[in-house]
Amino acid sequence: MARNTRRPSLDAPRGRGGMLQRTPQPSSDRFGRFSEAFARAMGTSGFLIGMTIFVAVWLTWNIFMPPQLQFDPAATNFTLLTLILSLQASYAAPLILLAQNRQDDRDRVQIEQDRQRAERNLADTEYLAREVVALRMAVNDFADQVVTREVLRGELRILLEKLESPPEVEDGAAR
Repeated sequence: MARNTRRPSLDAPRGRGGMLQRTPQPSSDRFGRFSEAFARAMGTSGFLIGMTIFVAVWLTWNIFMPPQLQFDPAATNFTLLTLILSLQASYAAPLILLAQNRQDDRDRVQIEQDRQRAERNLADTEYLAREVVALRMAVNDFADQVVTREVLRGELRILLEKLESPPEVEDGAAR
């Protein structure tokens, strides 16, 4: 079957056919999620209790059963059990470290987002503080210009005096 050698057009969105023709890629994050689930499971009391029961049953079986039924005899210092526990530890340590690294990355992103949010909150707070100061200044300016009864009476007296006074004469002619 011939491969599709057409070059994709960059001026139009890719259709559904392009998405379906691609070979599926495994999620690069799938292993990371697995390691986190593994580390999360190993950190539970259920895992510790289960592992303790497993080791206790293993040791009990290989100590008290007849020698022909023992699969890891005490005479060989439980070599198979040691190998199994070492293998588990050799896989558990890197998976736990990978899970910790992923958590550190998430924490780093969260810290950056918190820092940006704090900067926005600070800018908003500073803006609001400036607005409050501007409002206070406007209220003080308005309070200084408030017309009291005495000021109004004085202005009215001046107007009344101007109205009662004779008209001014300009250039010798009366208006």
